[in-house]
Amino acid sequence: MQATTFAEFAQRADYSLLESLRPDPQATADGLDHRPRQVFSGHYVPVTPTRLPAPEYVAHSAGLFAELGLSEALAHDDSFRRLFSGDSSAATGAMRPHGWATGYALSIYGTEYIQQCPFGTGNGYGDGRAISIFEGVFEGQRWELQLKGGGPTPYCRGADGRAVLRSSVREFLAQELMQALGVPTSRSLSLYMSRAEGVRRPWYSRGSRSFDPDVMVDNPAAITTRVAPSFLRVGQLELFARRARSKAHPGALQELELITRHLIERNYRSEINAALPLGAQVLELARLFRWRLTALIANWMRVGYCQGNFNSDNCAAGGYTLDYGPFGFCELFDPRFQPWTGGGEHFCFFNQPAAAEVNYGMFVKSLRPLLEGDNAALEELDAIQAGFAEVMAQALETMWASKLGLPRYDADLMQELLQLLVSSRADYAIFFRRLSAIPESVEDLKASFYVPSSEDLDQRWLSWLQRWRQQISEPAETSMAMRRVNPTITWREWLIAPAYEQAADGDFSRIRELQTLFSNPYGEPPEELAARYDRLKPREFFNAGGVSHYSCSS
Repeated sequence: MQATTFAEFAQRADYSLLESLRPDPQATADGLDHRPRQVFSGHYVPVTPTRLPAPEYVAHSAGLFAELGLSEALAHDDSFRRLFSGDSSAATGAMRPHGWATGYALSIYGTEYIQQCPFGTGNGYGDGRAISIFEGVFEGQRWELQLKGGGPTPYCRGADGRAVLRSSVREFLAQELMQALGVPTSRSLSLYMSRAEGVRRPWYSRGSRSFDPDVMVDNPAAITTRVAPSFLRVGQLELFARRARSKAHPGALQELELITRHLIERNYRSEINAALPLGAQVLELARLFRWRLTALIANWMRVGYCQGNFNSDNCAAGGYTLDYGPFGFCELFDPRFQPWTGGGEHFCFFNQPAAAEVNYGMFVKSLRPLLEGDNAALEELDAIQAGFAEVMAQALETMWASKLGLPRYDADLMQELLQLLVSSRADYAIFFRRLSAIPESVEDLKASFYVPSSEDLDQRWLSWLQRWRQQISEPAETSMAMRRVNPTITWREWLIAPAYEQAADGDFSRIRELQTLFSNPYGEPPEELAARYDRLKPREFFNAGGVSHYSCSS
């Protein structure tokens, strides 16, 4: 039955995390816990979000509202708007009067860090501006609803806990696009902004070619609500495993066990038999997460997505995309594509499988204390981890074969194609969509090239096309299959920027247009939208600050 009122929405409340995990014993009972401090134990801290003054509706996801069984009218309901713009006093019925923030650890490429914690201990690192506000069962499925930009928490490290409209629009639209692309992802529910509260952040002046932000910019504060089966991260298991290994407090090992059981319950219960002993469940968890993570990375590569900062704290333990901050989509094909100025080449487009393997290693390391004393189980866990590279390679080979419409992966053909794409400075999305038409001539591909082709390069392309076509027995069927995995529409930052710039002045029309466009990325857009969005990146946007590269000042 569809929920048409806020009271009916509230009836969906079911707080499994709060009921099965431990709160920080030093937390306040009222959730008024907004200053940076160390959190030594417990899985979460009760926190009230900080409401936006005079919140304005910006957008909501009609698709997700329908999935959750919610009337779209709720997006404009006063109580709904209050709750999801940070006013937890709107809570009613079975709803809790506060939200919750969680701590987690940070590792970068397998190295454990505590420097980002202001106390130098790792006990102050976690959800600095993300506050979960609701957990419930909708249409038979459990979802957690989390405010991004909901104000400071004990993990805020002295920041204001807010998010700017720019980053909020980006995250809202990116989640919508990734869902439509068929890539596992957190979801977008709603987006509200406030022109009564400004947020000042470093950013780029118009026309800037600076690598780092060169001006301070005032932006409306905003809160976007993201939705997922859970927001449990590899970094959370890592935090509790670190404490268990160091015997940080008497209940450390039990807290690791509890959060691992909760992860299984929230994200893997349909695949893991609850009657199995904990050790067997842990091993099955390791296998399943390996499969989900490798499939996720293959999907990222398929659609040209680059996470930009794939640390363990940005790696969802449920195996889907999480935290759309320094992300981007590859336009001009470059294996080293990295849009975030703070990311470095180790988190670039083609290094994502390696980054995933390191995060997976931290995940496995976090599970080991639960198997101590069971040498057979530890050996099996080691074997599962050792198999990651092979499973990752198989996922990538299957993905590349599907993009090329081939029955099986051809390493030589693929490697030569990658070299040709670089030589021709091809647009990743436009090239593969044109290839999906099964062309015979390189002329049919040149609309995807950023530079004029040469006679020698044309000959190389022709030779490649002939070898490729020889492996295709049914061109019409192959073309249809390729169009299902090679999108027509991709994320182009230079076309997203006008949407959030206009939204700051109260014009949300471009956001609506992008929502419509992104809802069907494999289809053919109307001619007017195709002329605007299905084209090569103009020259003036190359090396443009805030468009071709950007900081994570959100």
